[in-house]
Amino acid sequence: MSWVVGSVAFWLASWWVNTRLSAMKGSRIAGFIVPALFGISLLVLWEGMVKGFNINPVLLPAPTDIAAKFASSLPILWTDFVQTFVKGALSGYVIGCGAAFLTAIVVDHSPFLQKGLLPVGNFVAALPIIGMAPVMVMWFGFDWQSKAAIVVVMVFFPMLVNTVQGLQASDVMQRDLMRTYAATYGQSLRKLRLPAAMPFVFNGLKICTTLALIGAIVAEFFGSPIKGMGFRISTEVGRLALDMVWAEIAVAAIAGSAFYGIVAMIEKIVTFWHPSQRRG
Repeated sequence: MSWVVGSVAFWLASWWVNTRLSAMKGSRIAGFIVPALFGISLLVLWEGMVKGFNINPVLLPAPTDIAAKFASSLPILWTDFVQTFVKGALSGYVIGCGAAFLTAIVVDHSPFLQKGLLPVGNFVAALPIIGMAPVMVMWFGFDWQSKAAIVVVMVFFPMLVNTVQGLQASDVMQRDLMRTYAATYGQSLRKLRLPAAMPFVFNGLKICTTLALIGAIVAEFFGSPIKGMGFRISTEVGRLALDMVWAEIAVAAIAGSAFYGIVAMIEKIVTFWHPSQRRG
């Protein structure tokens, strides 16, 4: 029970420290320490509960066991990361979001497509990935191309809807002013509508970072070469090697968080003028 008592005590102490740090307004250091300390306290509590109550590693391995497996399996984890994230998720993300952005510009210029395509997009976006994955595997094969195709389907319509809404974000007076200056549609799009749409575009890009990784991993459950995060997770679960499963989950969490963070950083650079990016 000493593990349990010690971990709970550490968690309570870190909670007390975090409440004090959270009260410090405008402190960038506190903004970094608070989530880091909170995450560490959860890991310590997890470790203490597993060791204190002697939980079977098959049900829930301790964080130290997962870290040891992570360190000893770096070549395998890297190969799975490249197969799933770089080849499947990232390529599908770029193709799907790029195609959706260009399609949104066409849709914005066509009232017919706004009324006809967007409802169809909402229907396709609601299709379950579990049903789409086997079909895509049959069409594009078992390698990363089928996973990229599934990612394209998953990210296309969320990106399309957000971009179309963004292109319509400029108000009537602004568009009338552009017409007063005899601006063409292309000039109005470039100088008014696209800048106004950027917060919506990046909102869609951030949503799609999560969808892309989830889609690529789940798609590998339905057919994959002998590498990839989804393949490894499904295989190691069958072998009851939960430490390896959690190591793959950790890789996915790190990759997904870093991907989202990179897009958010680019958003701050591009939309520095928007009120959402201003402090205070």
